[in-house]
Amino acid sequence: MDNIGTYITFLVVSNFFIKKEKGIKKMSKRIDLHIHTTKSDGALTPKEVIDEAYKNGVSIIAISDHDTTDAYNDELFTYANNKNIKLITAVEISTKTNKSGVHVLGYNFDLNNRKMQEKLTKLRNARHNYLKNVTLKLEKLCYSINMEELNKIDAVTKAHIALDIVSNKRNEKVLLKNFNHIPSKGEFIEKMMNENCPAYVKKESITPKEAAEIIREANGKVVLAHPVAYVHEDNFTDEDILNIINDMNPDGLEANYLYIDSNNSKFNEIEKWNKFAKENNLFVTVGSDFHCKNGIKPEIGFVNTDFILEDEVIDEIVKNLIF
Repeated sequence: MDNIGTYITFLVVSNFFIKKEKGIKKMSKRIDLHIHTTKSDGALTPKEVIDEAYKNGVSIIAISDHDTTDAYNDELFTYANNKNIKLITAVEISTKTNKSGVHVLGYNFDLNNRKMQEKLTKLRNARHNYLKNVTLKLEKLCYSINMEELNKIDAVTKAHIALDIVSNKRNEKVLLKNFNHIPSKGEFIEKMMNENCPAYVKKESITPKEAAEIIREANGKVVLAHPVAYVHEDNFTDEDILNIINDMNPDGLEANYLYIDSNNSKFNEIEKWNKFAKENNLFVTVGSDFHCKNGIKPEIGFVNTDFILEDEVIDEIVKNLIF
C-alpha cells in the first residue's frame, strides 16, 4: 500500500477541524478506536466493520487487529471516506511482562514502514508456533482441535483456539466434565490456557517497551490498552500499571473502556483511569474492543451502552492521535 490512505485520513480529519474553526454546527459524533476484524480474531471483515460503524452513526474509527495491519489498503480508506468515516491506522501488539500479558496499541503510523512490518510478521509466526505447542497440550487433555484449519489464520489467537474447542461437539463430554457446563471462549482461556492453567504454553513474545519502540519506528502514537482489564484479569495493582508506563513511556492510555469479565460482570472504571492518565501526563483514547455481537459486550461505537463522549472530548482525542 502507498500513502494514499494516510493522505485521505489527513484530509478528512483536517476538514473536520476546519469546519469546527469556522463555527459550523457539528452533528453529535461517535468514536471507536479499538475494533477487530477477520484479519485477526474479529467476526466482521474490514468492510463490514465500516458498514457497521456507518449504521451505528460512528464517524471516527480505528481497526486494531492483533499483530497485523492487513485490514488496511487504499480500497478500505476510499470505502470509509465514501461513507464519511474517518479511518485511523492502528494495531494491537501482544506483549509480555514478568506478571502477565499486556497489549500495546499503535496509532497513525506509516503502514509502509519496513521494520515495523518485519517485526509484526515475526510476532505472527510466533503465534503459529504457539498453536502447534498448545495443540499438543490440549490433545493430551482429551480435547479435539482443528489445528490445520486454525493454522490457516494469519494472526491466530487464543480466542480462535478456544472458540474452536468450545464449539466442537466432540469436546462436549470433556467440557461438561471439567466445567459442568459449556464455557464461553473467554472462560476457557482463563481457566485452561492462561498462566498456571493446565494447557498453558509460554509464547515467544516481546515487552511493552519493545512494542512501543516498534510503533515509534513507524512514527506512530503509543497507547497502553485497557488497564482496567489487567486489574481484573491478572490482579495488577495501580503500581504495576505505573511501572509499565514508566518503562514503555506511552503517549496515551485507553482510559475510556468498559470491561466485562468472563462471568459477564461489568466494570465501569472510566473516571478512575481518566484521572490516572491526567496524573501521569498521558492523553486518553477510547475503544469498545469489539470482536463480535454477543448481546453482552460493547458494540462498535458503544451503541448498546449508555456510554457516550462529548464532541469536545472526541475532538481532543483525534487531535492527539493525528497531530
